[in-house]
Amino acid sequence: MRTVIGALITFVVTMVVAAGAWAQSYQIQPGDALQVEVLEDPTLNRTTLVLPDGSINFPLAGSLRAAGLSTNGLSSSLSSALASNFNAPPTVFISVASVGGLGLQGAAAAAGPTIDVFVMGEIGAPGKHLATEGTTILQFLAQVGGLTNFAAQKRIELRRTDSRSGAMNTYIYNYKGSGSGIKGTTVLQSGDVVVVPARRLFE
Repeated sequence: MRTVIGALITFVVTMVVAAGAWAQSYQIQPGDALQVEVLEDPTLNRTTLVLPDGSINFPLAGSLRAAGLSTNGLSSSLSSALASNFNAPPTVFISVASVGGLGLQGAAAAAGPTIDVFVMGEIGAPGKHLATEGTTILQFLAQVGGLTNFAAQKRIELRRTDSRSGAMNTYIYNYKGSGSGIKGTTVLQSGDVVVVPARRLFE
């Protein structure tokens, strides 16, 4: 019995060490979703998407190069970028929430026919998600974790490619429910991209 328990403990320790080594050596790639935690200001904690150009956008820090860095390397860069907003450089922890947008698929996979929808910006879980056919933009925002405290709620963008012309059209959605843009009942289509920008200083 002791031999079995000892073997199990050894296995668990080995797996933990291996996972830690992978996290330290892994190079961040476009499409990855990163979990960011700022110890000194939990309101900044969020999941952020690595954009196709390899950068991330983060409140109070702006755009930072992420692709090609380890999580530790990006943590240092983000801490330095945020330092002017704190008395001392903040403690930043970054982990990989999903690789290439593959890990955050939503709960719709078993609910019937699905479509691919992409979301980025000030949202709970940016990345590529599966949505059940017929899902509205409001339902989708709830599915992916809702808006962050920094979201520009009146300027949410739905970007949709015209299947005939290939042109990308942008539609504005006001989460508050007013205005002349699209409504929360707008049904999403496969390939739609939802962009939630950060709010401006006095917005």
